[in-house]
Amino acid sequence: MTETGRPCGHGHPPEARSRTGWLGNRGLLGVLVLLGGVLAATVVGVVAFWPKGAGSGAVAEGAGQVGLTSERFAAQVQSVREAPCSYSTAENPQNCRAVVVVPSSGPDAQTPVTLPEFNLEQTGYVPDPAPGDRIVVGYEPATDFYFYADVDRRVALWVLAGLFAVFVLVLGRLRGLRSLISTALTGLLLVGFVAPSILDGHEPLLVAVVAASVIAFASFYLTHGPGPETTIALAGTLGSLGLTLGISALFFGAARFTGVATEEGAILSFVSGGIDLSSLLLAGAMIGALGALDDVTITQAVAVAELRRADPTMGASRLVAAGLRVGRAHIASTINTLLLAYVGAAMPLLLLFAVSDQSWGMVANSELIAVEIARTLCGSIGLVAAVPLVTALAAVLGGEERAGRAGDGSGARTRGSFLRARLRRQPAEAGGRPATWDDFTPRDELDF
Repeated sequence: MTETGRPCGHGHPPEARSRTGWLGNRGLLGVLVLLGGVLAATVVGVVAFWPKGAGSGAVAEGAGQVGLTSERFAAQVQSVREAPCSYSTAENPQNCRAVVVVPSSGPDAQTPVTLPEFNLEQTGYVPDPAPGDRIVVGYEPATDFYFYADVDRRVALWVLAGLFAVFVLVLGRLRGLRSLISTALTGLLLVGFVAPSILDGHEPLLVAVVAASVIAFASFYLTHGPGPETTIALAGTLGSLGLTLGISALFFGAARFTGVATEEGAILSFVSGGIDLSSLLLAGAMIGALGALDDVTITQAVAVAELRRADPTMGASRLVAAGLRVGRAHIASTINTLLLAYVGAAMPLLLLFAVSDQSWGMVANSELIAVEIARTLCGSIGLVAAVPLVTALAAVLGGEERAGRAGDGSGARTRGSFLRARLRRQPAEAGGRPATWDDFTPRDELDF
């Protein structure tokens, strides 16, 4: 009982509740101050590394020498004919495929153009278009030369993107829309800031660190909204990302990765010799780990918050124990997801190594495979570390909210209790009608 005779909920003396509340307030305030410092440093980094196009001229010149900067035009196949090649002889007969296309734009727009012959006797990929197909042709202005570049698959990609957006919006509604906007901003940042800045000669790893910070702040607060769970998840993500970066830098250096093992790396080293490809590999590994950390940290923060709301009397130690039980199941599936994602992208490479008659140890030692192994393991270490870090932060920094709700029954209801009460009222409010999908979908006013 208090001095006024009113009960003190759950047996906690008011002094203890007050101390817990102040500690929680100070803890969250400290986290916000740290995040504010990181945000200020990020803004300085964006200004310092903002691309100015200083290196684009030299890079474009080198890219032009390997055919990367030729013009591209959409075209429609008009006719396809197979006949002896123009250079075929009786002693050495050769069959070729002649393709006539009509470009939709460019210097010969709406004019039939015959592409170079495709030799059907050669090994490897030979394009097999049919009349009416949409393709992409390359054009070299200096020689007035057209060539087959690729299939025009943009319509299929746009349809797929639209279908994805519909699914996200139907289930996620406003939060789904915010997630789509966050995804679009991430893509724009990578294309409009990261790539041009690195081509300008800036250190790839530093550029990636700045970009990862921008992506983290924007995606967390835009997608999940401002709130204690979001702030705790963001702090845990940045901390785990720093650990991932440190471990990756240590072992990438020990493994002496060069970055030129892939065809893309070799071409990049030729067109822009000033780029540190080993640093670029490390930058890519850090950006890749950020996406998985987003999933793990926000899930842990929300899980601990929901546990606290379900039982406001739970202490920090019980919350940590319960949160870790949830996190262990999540982390196991997430690590497996990372491994399958990397292996799935490298399936053709694995098949080539499978027929190379080398031991698996030697296969793993090759840079192409070793880089993926290092990325998976370093990223997984960061993911595992994120679970106890975010769980502890959510349990300790949620003390003020827990104490306030446990103190008396007159306080504001939590999001979970409000949702349960709303669902219990549904039949009465609806005149006895059955519950519908809309009754159980997230509402904006329920978002934290």
